Amino acid sequence: MSNSSNVFQFPQNFGLGGVAAGNGWQAHTNEQINQTLDAAWDAGVRYFDTSPFYGYGLSERRFGHFLFEKDRSEYVLSTKIGRIFEADPKFAPGSAGLWKGRLNFKFRYDYTADGVKRSIEDSLQRLGLSSIDVVFVHDLSPDNGDLGDRWTEQFDIAAKGAFPALAQLREEGIIKAWGLGVNRPQPILKALEVADPDVMLVAIQYTLFEHEDALTNLFPAMAEKNVKAVIGGPLNGGFAAGLDRWNYGPGLPQEMVDKRKRIKAIADQYNVSVSTVALQFAAQHPVVGAVIPGASRPEQVQENVRSFHTDVPAALWKALKDERLIHPDSPAGT
Repeated sequence: MSNSSNVFQFPQNFGLGGVAAGNGWQAHTNEQINQTLDAAWDAGVRYFDTSPFYGYGLSERRFGHFLFEKDRSEYVLSTKIGRIFEADPKFAPGSAGLWKGRLNFKFRYDYTADGVKRSIEDSLQRLGLSSIDVVFVHDLSPDNGDLGDRWTEQFDIAAKGAFPALAQLREEGIIKAWGLGVNRPQPILKALEVADPDVMLVAIQYTLFEHEDALTNLFPAMAEKNVKAVIGGPLNGGFAAGLDRWNYGPGLPQEMVDKRKRIKAIADQYNVSVSTVALQFAAQHPVVGAVIPGASRPEQVQENVRSFHTDVPAALWKALKDERLIHPDSPAGT
């Protein structure tokens, strides 16, 4: 199946991811997140990605509160389905892994057609908005510890339920596009065979530090079906920006620490930051529609947007290829 008649277009090749707005890694005040969203808008960001899972509804509430004041025709908003949230008066702070602070909800997985409709209705209520542009089927993947090997059972449920329901919502004009939001290639490749998605949120799979499998296997399969990629986690959880954190933690692979040091030595010669190199690397592949680094402070989002507008010399990309720090077939610098 091909959806060549419906190639989804993003307003620009960058956006803002919503993990920090859900108190990912650490708690942030409403004021701080609002200032960050203000800075993003002022810097020209018009694509915002969130999820009910980010802070158990908190990220959607914060994004919605901010975007409520904006002209709905001026921005693109994506969120996710797959988990249904219910009030939990017994919620214990510190019990939600990556998400910090008081969240007051619990969830169950639901990849059925009814689950899609319920999740989207709940998201619209939390956001306070009348429409969502893109819906991603979230975390239907072997690396989801809750699902483990049972992810294929849940995938079969989604293939009969969530996927056709989202395709119908797209046909009805209620959403503009749909796909999967996952950290591994297998579910994406499987979905390309059984459905007609428009865009995939490809998280931590096509980054400066790890990209060979996506470059050689995943992206060609997506290109064949005219399916675009949104790159989530392009800085590998802040690692490319100098944080001692790799993806969603814990653990810091020494191999990647050494690689970062070597990349930085080359980038320094051209007076370009590693985070700029990382963001531009991700944005240059023709399958990629948008790259969505996260940010918890105004200066972070401003720096990220500047990175997308920075001229990175062709000689820098050549040096990275010569040193085998990026794949020689990567389109970066071409």
